[in-house]
Amino acid sequence: MSTHPSTDNPGGLDAAARRPIGGSAHVKGPTTPALVEQTIGQLLDATAASDGDRDAFVFVEHGVRWTWRQFRDAVDRLVCGLLSLGVERGDRVGIWSPNRPEWVLVQFATARIGAVMVNINPAYRVSELEYALHKVGVKVLFTAVGLKSSDYLAMLDEVMPEMAHNLPGQIASKRLPALKTVVHFGDFYRAGMFSFAQTTGMGGPAQKAYADTLQQALDSHDAINVQFTSGTTGHPK
Repeated sequence: MSTHPSTDNPGGLDAAARRPIGGSAHVKGPTTPALVEQTIGQLLDATAASDGDRDAFVFVEHGVRWTWRQFRDAVDRLVCGLLSLGVERGDRVGIWSPNRPEWVLVQFATARIGAVMVNINPAYRVSELEYALHKVGVKVLFTAVGLKSSDYLAMLDEVMPEMAHNLPGQIASKRLPALKTVVHFGDFYRAGMFSFAQTTGMGGPAQKAYADTLQQALDSHDAINVQFTSGTTGHPK
């Protein structure tokens, strides 16, 4: 008779001993201080008001250093751009990019108006990219030009060959019918796409007023982000 414990019963414990006390696997901790019941936009406004001159973040590689007030203003410019592109509460806005200042702006700007940012893995290839964009119905995609040996713009052309013949913001893709707008982070013209600089220059007082109205209707429990798995053993989930 073996003296080794069964692999079906690690540690040799019986079922009663392995069962969590109280029959529940939930872990409870302190309830004070209470969780903050504010939206991302409300917290950003509050931080810009109280600590506006303090650094919000620094991207040494890109030569960017913003205070909270500067960051809030940059977010608001992008908010106006998103609204000008027709983004509404609940719409999916994708971002395909490594770490960049624009990534943070897109997350805060989408949350500010109740849109949902969809993170597209920077390592995705064409099939994975198409699957993820189609799965959640991305309406607007922000994209880096590329990463290492990956040419993101060429891959997008492969998925949406129609884009080169469409006006920016009016993409009519057979394979990705929900995707209407692509915004790239380059400083050049690309057929069928807007640049990030163009997007942040769109809109004005009307869009800002509408954004303020949208923010008042948001709830701190609203979804603001969708994450995909790497897709190592199958389609991304």
